[in-house]
Amino acid sequence: MTTGFYWDERCFWHAGGNYAFTLPLGGLVQPLASGGLPENPETKRRLKNLLEVTGLIRELDVRGAAPAGEADQLRVHPRDYITRFKAMSDAGGGELGLRTPFAKGGYEAAALSAGLAKQALFGVLRGDHANAYALSRPPGHHCLPDFPNGFCLLANIAIAVQAARAVGLCERVAVLDWDVHHGNGTEAIFYEDPDVLTVSLHQERNYPLDTGEVSARGAGRGEGFNANIPLPPGAGHATYLAAMERIALPLIRDFKPDVILIACGFDAAAIDPLSRMLATAETFRAMTAQVMDLAGDVCGGRVVAVHEGGYSEVYVPFCGHAVIAELAGSGTIAEDPMAETLAARQPGARFVAYCDSLLKEMREALGV
Repeated sequence: MTTGFYWDERCFWHAGGNYAFTLPLGGLVQPLASGGLPENPETKRRLKNLLEVTGLIRELDVRGAAPAGEADQLRVHPRDYITRFKAMSDAGGGELGLRTPFAKGGYEAAALSAGLAKQALFGVLRGDHANAYALSRPPGHHCLPDFPNGFCLLANIAIAVQAARAVGLCERVAVLDWDVHHGNGTEAIFYEDPDVLTVSLHQERNYPLDTGEVSARGAGRGEGFNANIPLPPGAGHATYLAAMERIALPLIRDFKPDVILIACGFDAAAIDPLSRMLATAETFRAMTAQVMDLAGDVCGGRVVAVHEGGYSEVYVPFCGHAVIAELAGSGTIAEDPMAETLAARQPGARFVAYCDSLLKEMREALGV
């Protein structure tokens, strides 16, 4: 079976309105598609373009998807929120939450983004693909049930998971979030659910500032099924792989999920404007290989990666290409133009040792 690749040009047309402008739009003032937001279409479009240029896309099963319907959305979000979102979108756009402006058609773009995640998951669970990648935009992992947050307007992964569970395609799901920002939305949605393990690997106190602590373990029947791995600014390749090997992967192995979803943000990369981490394209490839090895043991290799953050227009495509090539088992490589430079800028032994001591404390706190 091949790797599924789900995308839609219309997701790249999602715009953030007039968020960062002081000049009035119109006349000779040309608006940016992003509305001035760091979350802009070029990081995703250039990833798609790089797949075309290297030829990797010809090794993938390329598909589109229908938007996530109202029934899908209402399994996660209250009707009042969906109604307000759609009405504001139809009226020309605006902002319902925190750092989530959208232009006219923002609701349709978000529904389509969630639909790509849903169909990628369905495709893997139904056996159409060995694994899959959804190039979703706008992202979803910060979106709370009734409050959009951090560029995220609908909870893409949560919508996909609940849709699959509703039709009996899976029961137990692990969500591994390696976006540099804490996956607070996904955490909140499944915080009391013992059948969804959420693991977030992120830069400590980056965004949101008040979530992502190790002590947040879930509640009620879901206690013990949420794990946060906050890393200090400056953590690089060695620390990310160690955090995966020592904490994230053992938790998932013990949970024995039917499928593993990756909230696949690339903003932990060393040249991302919204983080202070030192991951590289090789880091993301190696983490993908770790997940695939584990998935082969515990869930028949079923892995679905859903695109989240990542704000370097130049570097995100190389990180994404590395992940997708690894998923596909492909020898088609996009050589990292920053590899030598970033290798020379990795943390020294003393800082790596410090991070190792933090991981040891987290292992003890999480009972790994």
